Amino acid sequence: MASSTPASAPASTATTRLQAAAGRGARRTRWLIAASAGFVLLLGALAAAAPWVAPHDPTRQSLRARLKAPTLEGPDGRMYAFGTDHLGRDVLSRLIFGTRVSLLVGLAAVVVGGLIGSALGIVAGYRGGWTDTAIMTVADAQLAFPFILLAIGIIAVLGPSFPTLVVVIGLSGWVGYARILRSQVLTLRSREFVDAIHALGGSVPRILLRHVVPNVTASLVVIATLELARAIVLEATLSFLGLGVQPPTPSWGGMVQEGREYLESAWWISTFPGVVLMVTSIVVSRAGDWLRDLLDPTLRGE
Repeated sequence: MASSTPASAPASTATTRLQAAAGRGARRTRWLIAASAGFVLLLGALAAAAPWVAPHDPTRQSLRARLKAPTLEGPDGRMYAFGTDHLGRDVLSRLIFGTRVSLLVGLAAVVVGGLIGSALGIVAGYRGGWTDTAIMTVADAQLAFPFILLAIGIIAVLGPSFPTLVVVIGLSGWVGYARILRSQVLTLRSREFVDAIHALGGSVPRILLRHVVPNVTASLVVIATLELARAIVLEATLSFLGLGVQPPTPSWGGMVQEGREYLESAWWISTFPGVVLMVTSIVVSRAGDWLRDLLDPTLRGE
Protein backbone atom coordinates (compact mmCIF):
# COMPACT_ATOMS: atom_id res chain seq x y z
CA MET A 1 0.00 0.00 0.00
CA ALA A 2 2.84 2.39 0.80
CA SER A 3 4.38 1.95 -2.65
CA SER A 4 1.14 2.87 -4.41
CA THR A 5 0.98 6.37 -2.91
CA PRO A 6 3.99 7.88 -4.75
CA ALA A 7 2.74 6.43 -8.04
CA SER A 8 -0.77 7.83 -7.64
CA ALA A 9 0.44 11.31 -6.68
CA PRO A 10 2.20 12.06 -10.00
CA ALA A 11 -0.81 10.69 -11.89
CA SER A 12 -3.12 13.01 -9.95
CA THR A 13 -0.79 15.96 -10.57
CA ALA A 14 -0.66 15.21 -14.30
CA THR A 15 -4.45 15.01 -14.45
CA THR A 16 -4.75 18.35 -12.66
CA ARG A 17 -2.32 19.96 -15.08
CA LEU A 18 -4.21 18.60 -18.07
CA GLN A 19 -7.48 19.90 -16.66
CA ALA A 20 -5.93 23.31 -16.05
CA ALA A 21 -4.52 23.40 -19.57
CA ALA A 22 -7.91 22.40 -20.99
CA GLY A 23 -9.56 25.17 -18.98
CA ARG A 24 -7.07 27.75 -20.26
CA GLY A 25 -7.61 26.52 -23.81
CA ALA A 26 -11.39 26.78 -23.45
CA ARG A 27 -11.12 30.32 -22.06
CA ARG A 28 -8.80 31.35 -24.90
CA THR A 29 -11.17 29.81 -27.43
CA ARG A 30 -14.12 31.69 -25.94
CA TRP A 31 -12.14 34.94 -26.11
CA LEU A 32 -11.24 34.34 -29.76
CA ILE A 33 -14.86 33.54 -30.62
CA ALA A 34 -15.98 36.72 -28.84
CA ALA A 35 -13.40 38.80 -30.75
CA SER A 36 -14.48 37.26 -34.06
CA ALA A 37 -18.14 37.85 -33.25
CA GLY A 38 -17.29 41.45 -32.36
CA PHE A 39 -15.62 41.93 -35.75
CA VAL A 40 -18.65 40.54 -37.59
CA LEU A 41 -21.00 42.70 -35.47
CA LEU A 42 -18.87 45.73 -36.35
CA LEU A 43 -19.25 44.94 -40.04
CA GLY A 44 -22.99 44.51 -39.51
CA ALA A 45 -23.19 47.87 -37.75
CA LEU A 46 -21.29 49.55 -40.59
CA ALA A 47 -23.62 47.95 -43.12
CA ALA A 48 -26.74 49.04 -41.23
CA ALA A 49 -25.45 52.59 -40.69
CA ALA A 50 -23.83 52.94 -44.12
CA PRO A 51 -25.87 56.01 -45.20
CA TRP A 52 -24.75 57.86 -42.08
CA VAL A 53 -21.21 56.47 -41.73
CA ALA A 54 -20.03 56.68 -45.36
CA PRO A 55 -18.39 60.06 -46.03
CA HIS A 56 -19.75 60.31 -49.60
CA ASP A 57 -22.41 58.97 -51.92
CA PRO A 58 -20.94 55.67 -53.22
CA THR A 59 -22.28 56.28 -56.74
CA ARG A 60 -21.36 59.96 -57.01
CA GLN A 61 -18.83 60.57 -59.80
CA SER A 62 -16.29 63.37 -59.92
CA LEU A 63 -13.90 63.60 -62.85
CA ARG A 64 -11.87 66.20 -60.98
CA ALA A 65 -11.11 63.62 -58.27
CA ARG A 66 -10.52 60.71 -60.64
CA LEU A 67 -7.84 58.17 -59.56
CA LYS A 68 -6.77 60.25 -56.56
CA ALA A 69 -4.52 58.52 -54.05
CA PRO A 70 -5.66 58.22 -50.42
CA THR A 71 -5.67 61.72 -49.02
CA LEU A 72 -7.33 63.77 -46.33
CA GLU A 73 -8.22 66.56 -48.76
CA GLY A 74 -8.78 66.12 -52.50
CA PRO A 75 -8.77 68.76 -55.24
CA ASP A 76 -12.44 69.48 -54.62
CA GLY A 77 -11.90 70.00 -50.89
CA ARG A 78 -13.34 66.59 -49.92
CA MET A 79 -11.61 63.88 -47.89
CA TYR A 80 -10.82 60.60 -49.68
CA ALA A 81 -9.19 58.45 -47.00
CA PHE A 82 -9.03 55.38 -49.29
CA GLY A 83 -8.67 57.30 -52.55
CA THR A 84 -11.02 57.33 -55.54
CA ASP A 85 -11.61 54.99 -58.46
CA HIS A 86 -11.52 55.58 -62.23
CA LEU A 87 -14.84 57.44 -62.09
CA GLY A 88 -13.92 59.58 -59.11
CA ARG A 89 -16.08 57.64 -56.65
CA ASP A 90 -14.94 57.41 -53.04
CA VAL A 91 -13.45 53.96 -52.38
CA LEU A 92 -14.15 54.07 -48.62
CA SER A 93 -17.83 54.85 -49.16
CA ARG A 94 -18.18 52.09 -51.72
CA LEU A 95 -16.38 49.71 -49.36
CA ILE A 96 -18.82 50.47 -46.54
CA PHE A 97 -21.87 50.07 -48.78
CA GLY A 98 -20.34 46.90 -50.25
CA THR A 99 -20.40 45.41 -46.76
CA ARG A 100 -24.18 45.35 -47.02
CA VAL A 101 -24.10 43.21 -50.14
CA SER A 102 -21.53 40.74 -48.83
CA LEU A 103 -23.22 40.19 -45.45
CA LEU A 104 -26.78 40.09 -46.77
CA VAL A 105 -25.94 37.67 -49.57
CA GLY A 106 -23.79 35.56 -47.26
CA LEU A 107 -26.36 35.30 -44.48
CA ALA A 108 -29.28 34.71 -46.86
CA ALA A 109 -27.34 32.02 -48.72
CA VAL A 110 -26.44 30.32 -45.43
CA VAL A 111 -30.13 30.26 -44.45
CA VAL A 112 -31.17 28.82 -47.83
CA GLY A 113 -28.42 26.21 -47.93
CA GLY A 114 -28.85 25.38 -44.25
CA LEU A 115 -32.58 24.79 -44.50
CA ILE A 116 -32.31 22.62 -47.60
CA GLY A 117 -29.22 20.69 -46.53
CA SER A 118 -30.33 20.14 -42.94
CA ALA A 119 -33.75 18.86 -43.94
CA LEU A 120 -32.38 16.50 -46.58
CA GLY A 121 -29.53 15.30 -44.35
CA ILE A 122 -31.82 14.52 -41.41
CA VAL A 123 -34.33 12.75 -43.63
CA ALA A 124 -31.61 10.74 -45.38
CA GLY A 125 -30.02 9.68 -42.10
CA TYR A 126 -33.25 8.77 -40.36
CA ARG A 127 -35.12 7.12 -43.22
CA GLY A 128 -32.19 5.30 -44.81
CA GLY A 129 -32.85 2.93 -47.69
CA TRP A 130 -33.68 4.31 -51.10
CA THR A 131 -34.33 7.78 -49.67
CA ASP A 132 -30.80 7.96 -48.34
CA THR A 133 -29.39 6.61 -51.61
CA ALA A 134 -31.32 9.10 -53.75
CA ILE A 135 -30.38 12.15 -51.67
CA MET A 136 -26.71 11.22 -51.43
CA THR A 137 -26.58 10.47 -55.17
CA VAL A 138 -27.85 13.98 -55.91
CA ALA A 139 -25.29 15.39 -53.47
CA ASP A 140 -22.43 13.49 -55.09
CA ALA A 141 -23.60 14.59 -58.54
CA GLN A 142 -23.56 18.23 -57.48
CA LEU A 143 -20.08 17.88 -55.98
CA ALA A 144 -18.89 16.48 -59.31
CA PHE A 145 -20.46 19.36 -61.26
CA PRO A 146 -18.35 22.57 -61.50
CA PHE A 147 -19.91 25.35 -59.45
CA ILE A 148 -19.15 28.09 -61.96
CA LEU A 149 -21.05 26.24 -64.70
CA LEU A 150 -24.02 25.80 -62.36
CA ALA A 151 -23.92 29.50 -61.53
CA ILE A 152 -23.70 30.56 -65.19
CA GLY A 153 -26.60 28.29 -66.12
CA ILE A 154 -28.92 29.52 -63.36
CA ILE A 155 -28.02 33.20 -63.83
CA ALA A 156 -28.44 32.89 -67.61
CA VAL A 157 -32.00 31.62 -67.09
CA LEU A 158 -33.09 33.84 -64.18
CA GLY A 159 -30.90 36.87 -64.87
CA PRO A 160 -28.40 38.53 -62.49
CA SER A 161 -30.14 39.80 -59.36
CA PHE A 162 -29.91 39.63 -55.59
CA PRO A 163 -32.40 36.72 -55.18
CA THR A 164 -30.70 34.77 -57.98
CA LEU A 165 -27.32 35.25 -56.32
CA VAL A 166 -28.68 33.99 -53.00
CA VAL A 167 -30.25 30.93 -54.65
CA VAL A 168 -27.05 30.06 -56.54
CA ILE A 169 -24.78 30.33 -53.51
CA GLY A 170 -27.33 28.63 -51.24
CA LEU A 171 -27.72 25.67 -53.60
CA SER A 172 -23.94 25.31 -53.79
CA GLY A 173 -23.67 24.85 -50.01
CA TRP A 174 -26.48 22.47 -49.04
CA VAL A 175 -24.34 19.37 -49.63
CA GLY A 176 -22.06 20.10 -46.67
CA TYR A 177 -24.99 20.31 -44.27
CA ALA A 178 -26.61 17.17 -45.69
CA ARG A 179 -23.54 14.94 -45.52
CA ILE A 180 -22.51 15.90 -41.99
CA LEU A 181 -25.98 15.85 -40.45
CA ARG A 182 -26.77 12.55 -42.18
CA SER A 183 -23.79 10.88 -40.53
CA GLN A 184 -24.81 12.20 -37.12
CA VAL A 185 -28.45 11.15 -37.51
CA LEU A 186 -27.34 7.67 -38.58
CA THR A 187 -25.60 7.39 -35.21
CA LEU A 188 -28.47 8.93 -33.24
CA ARG A 189 -31.20 6.70 -34.66
CA SER A 190 -29.42 3.61 -33.31
CA ARG A 191 -29.30 5.00 -29.76
CA GLU A 192 -31.36 3.43 -27.00
CA PHE A 193 -33.46 6.53 -26.29
CA VAL A 194 -34.78 6.55 -29.87
CA ASP A 195 -35.82 2.91 -29.53
CA ALA A 196 -37.48 3.71 -26.21
CA ILE A 197 -39.47 6.59 -27.74
CA HIS A 198 -40.55 4.30 -30.58
CA ALA A 199 -41.70 1.70 -28.04
CA LEU A 200 -43.73 4.34 -26.20
CA GLY A 201 -45.55 5.25 -29.42
CA GLY A 202 -43.66 8.44 -30.30
CA SER A 203 -44.24 9.67 -33.84
CA VAL A 204 -41.40 10.26 -36.30
CA PRO A 205 -41.93 14.06 -36.51
CA ARG A 206 -41.84 14.26 -32.71
CA ILE A 207 -38.63 12.24 -32.54
CA LEU A 208 -36.98 14.39 -35.18
CA LEU A 209 -38.06 17.76 -33.77
CA ARG A 210 -37.77 17.03 -30.05
CA HIS A 211 -34.78 14.70 -29.91
CA VAL A 212 -32.77 14.54 -33.15
CA VAL A 213 -32.64 18.22 -34.13
CA PRO A 214 -31.45 19.45 -30.67
CA ASN A 215 -28.62 16.91 -30.78
CA VAL A 216 -27.32 18.18 -34.13
CA THR A 217 -27.82 21.90 -33.48
CA ALA A 218 -24.21 22.43 -32.36
CA SER A 219 -22.90 20.93 -35.59
CA LEU A 220 -25.39 23.00 -37.57
CA VAL A 221 -24.12 26.22 -35.98
CA VAL A 222 -20.50 25.34 -36.76
CA ILE A 223 -21.27 24.42 -40.37
CA ALA A 224 -23.25 27.65 -40.84
CA THR A 225 -20.34 29.72 -39.53
CA LEU A 226 -17.91 28.06 -41.92
CA GLU A 227 -20.39 28.35 -44.79
CA LEU A 228 -20.78 32.08 -44.15
CA ALA A 229 -17.13 32.67 -45.00
CA ARG A 230 -17.45 30.55 -48.15
CA ALA A 231 -20.63 32.39 -49.20
CA ILE A 232 -18.96 35.79 -48.82
CA VAL A 233 -16.04 34.68 -50.99
CA LEU A 234 -18.37 33.14 -53.60
CA GLU A 235 -20.38 36.37 -53.80
CA ALA A 236 -17.18 38.31 -54.40
CA THR A 237 -16.09 35.77 -57.02
CA LEU A 238 -19.36 36.00 -58.95
CA SER A 239 -19.35 39.80 -58.74
CA PHE A 240 -15.76 39.82 -59.99
CA LEU A 241 -16.87 37.76 -63.01
CA GLY A 242 -19.83 40.06 -63.64
CA LEU A 243 -22.39 37.45 -62.57
CA GLY A 244 -23.23 38.92 -59.19
CA VAL A 245 -24.52 42.29 -58.07
CA GLN A 246 -24.63 44.62 -61.05
CA PRO A 247 -23.20 48.16 -61.21
CA PRO A 248 -23.57 50.78 -59.92
CA THR A 249 -24.35 48.89 -56.68
CA PRO A 250 -20.99 48.53 -54.91
CA SER A 251 -19.70 45.10 -53.91
CA TRP A 252 -16.27 43.95 -52.80
CA GLY A 253 -15.77 41.60 -55.73
CA GLY A 254 -16.97 44.20 -58.21
CA MET A 255 -14.56 46.76 -56.77
CA VAL A 256 -11.65 44.35 -57.15
CA GLN A 257 -12.67 43.73 -60.76
CA GLU A 258 -12.99 47.47 -61.51
CA GLY A 259 -9.54 48.20 -60.14
CA ARG A 260 -7.61 45.33 -61.74
CA GLU A 261 -6.73 47.47 -64.79
CA TYR A 262 -5.29 50.18 -62.54
CA LEU A 263 -3.12 48.09 -60.23
CA GLU A 264 0.07 49.90 -61.24
CA SER A 265 -1.29 53.45 -61.21
CA ALA A 266 -4.11 53.21 -58.64
CA TRP A 267 -3.48 50.16 -56.45
CA TRP A 268 -5.90 51.28 -53.75
CA ILE A 269 -9.01 50.60 -55.86
CA SER A 270 -8.55 46.81 -55.66
CA THR A 271 -6.29 46.53 -52.63
CA PHE A 272 -8.59 47.88 -49.92
CA PRO A 273 -11.66 45.77 -50.82
CA GLY A 274 -9.39 42.76 -51.36
CA VAL A 275 -7.84 43.15 -47.90
CA VAL A 276 -11.25 43.58 -46.23
CA LEU A 277 -12.58 40.51 -48.04
CA MET A 278 -9.55 38.45 -47.02
CA VAL A 279 -9.69 39.53 -43.36
CA THR A 280 -13.44 38.93 -43.15
CA SER A 281 -13.26 35.44 -44.65
CA ILE A 282 -10.33 34.48 -42.41
CA VAL A 283 -11.97 35.78 -39.23
CA VAL A 284 -15.33 34.11 -39.95
CA SER A 285 -13.77 30.78 -40.96
CA ARG A 286 -11.46 30.74 -37.94
CA ALA A 287 -14.44 31.54 -35.72
CA GLY A 288 -16.07 28.40 -37.10
CA ASP A 289 -12.99 26.35 -36.23
CA TRP A 290 -12.83 27.77 -32.70
CA LEU A 291 -16.55 27.25 -32.23
CA ARG A 292 -16.18 23.63 -33.31
CA ASP A 293 -13.36 23.11 -30.80
CA LEU A 294 -15.49 24.66 -28.05
CA LEU A 295 -18.66 22.68 -28.78
CA ASP A 296 -17.02 19.30 -29.46
CA PRO A 297 -15.72 17.77 -26.20
CA THR A 298 -13.68 15.14 -28.08
CA LEU A 299 -11.49 17.88 -29.56
CA ARG A 300 -10.74 19.24 -26.08
CA GLY A 301 -9.72 15.91 -24.66
CA GLU A 302 -12.70 15.75 -22.32
